[in-house]
Amino acid sequence: MLTKELQVSIVVVCMNNLKNLYPCLEGIRKYTTVSYETLVVAYLFSKENFEKVKRDFPWVTFIESNEIRGFSENNNLALRQAKGKYCYVLNDDTLMDTPVIDSLVETFERMPEDVAVVSPNIKFPDGRPQYCGRKNATFWIFMKRMFFPGHSDSQYVYKTGIFETYNISGAAFLIKTNVFRAIGYFDEYYFFCPEDIAVSTLLRKKGYKCMVNADINQYHIQGGTWSVLQTATDPAHYKGLVRFYCGESLAKKTILTIFFVIRSIFRASIWGAIWCFSLKKKAKYKAVMYINVIRSLFSSKTPKEIFVLYYDQIKR
Repeated sequence: MLTKELQVSIVVVCMNNLKNLYPCLEGIRKYTTVSYETLVVAYLFSKENFEKVKRDFPWVTFIESNEIRGFSENNNLALRQAKGKYCYVLNDDTLMDTPVIDSLVETFERMPEDVAVVSPNIKFPDGRPQYCGRKNATFWIFMKRMFFPGHSDSQYVYKTGIFETYNISGAAFLIKTNVFRAIGYFDEYYFFCPEDIAVSTLLRKKGYKCMVNADINQYHIQGGTWSVLQTATDPAHYKGLVRFYCGESLAKKTILTIFFVIRSIFRASIWGAIWCFSLKKKAKYKAVMYINVIRSLFSSKTPKEIFVLYYDQIKR
């Protein structure tokens, strides 16, 4: 749907997963009445799937992405084509049962000029809280979360109404297109997280605010079955975490690297032992994943280069 006064450009990246994509697009079509366009980055799609989605969703603009790209790069392919006043960045494994986008736009129109982002209350499909705003992302807060997982965003998850948050979740957020364009969209250094936190951190440094409307629910499946692909994505992820949380601080890099290495050695040993006794392939690949994480932490390669290295090993 495209009008002269286009309000929202909906951007979705999908890695050849029609099971996720179809419910996502059907929800958009059913519940969205504001003027919008939908841009789907078809990442590494098979020829058959690409032709199928184009037939089934003629109102969607599909952008082929047939090279190795991370979440940031793939989203940026679509974001650079966005024509709406706002961009709604949405994971393909998301669902809606109410006019989420309409409500977010309505919320935005009531916000002061210094607000750059409005996020929904992101929940698991069964209604459990997932993200309703996020805490400040500092090195020491991150380290606390590593030792005490599950409590990092507890100050937000049960809040109601509209409130300011430090950071956002990349699963779903509405952002002013001109502001997103001005900061260069997602930082493409981050292949697989934490590009969403990097965006909101940069926005706040530039004087913008990130808000949440906790009364608007967007459902996010998140996760799923373990995949051998994680032997490539996790090393890239850890490399990105070190860059974001440590910056140029050698002391912080040293502390975080030592922590990750010790934890990865422990976990690789556990999964290696399970592999020896059970011969289950999942255990073997889990051990390999943590070994790859250790290697990546001492590598000068970028997260994308690390992913390509281990992805090529998977294909052999």
